[in-house]
Amino acid sequence: MSRYKIKCTLLLILVVFTIITCINPLYPHEQYLQHAGTVLLLAPLLFDLAKNRLSMNTFACVVLFTLLHVVGARYIYSYVPYKEWSVSAGIVGADFFQDPRNHYDRFVHLAFGLLMFPYFRHLSKEWLKLNIPTAILMSWLIVQAGSMIYELFEWLITVFLSSEEADCYNGQQGDMWDAQKDMALAMIGSTVAAIWNLAIYKISRK
Repeated sequence: MSRYKIKCTLLLILVVFTIITCINPLYPHEQYLQHAGTVLLLAPLLFDLAKNRLSMNTFACVVLFTLLHVVGARYIYSYVPYKEWSVSAGIVGADFFQDPRNHYDRFVHLAFGLLMFPYFRHLSKEWLKLNIPTAILMSWLIVQAGSMIYELFEWLITVFLSSEEADCYNGQQGDMWDAQKDMALAMIGSTVAAIWNLAIYKISRK
């Protein structure tokens, strides 16, 4: 199967999965608001089907991150039952999860730094014509800027929506340092990705 056909298949799976998660929504208003992010994530995937310039790894990373986001949107992040799923699958015991907080949103912020890094590196290299080390640095900076902009968007949500709606969307779960922790996790994810990319670059030059 050609790279293009694999990309089409992955995108079709993503779209079908997204549609299924929208059936009988648990939190209709909040879920559809969350899917504004889904539209933004689908845009580069659809654009690449016309150009077919993303590597298979980069395309798959964006698809995987979008899938994680779609799951989060279904349960508005704060209520993703990953603990119940893990126990039911026999991965961990019932007493494994001691922290009452739902950490799925934190996991996705970490994944943002890890999985979106290759796409930002592609943009930095192909659009900005940067050399590889500079493209890696630029990608790292884009993740930090993107994470900050998203947290500012969440702040604006608290300004224009009711306190209950804002809390449901933002998923702070009572943590006043939620935004800072989310940005820190995105930074950790992108730092790991940057180190990995630099290591691969150095090895390839030997």
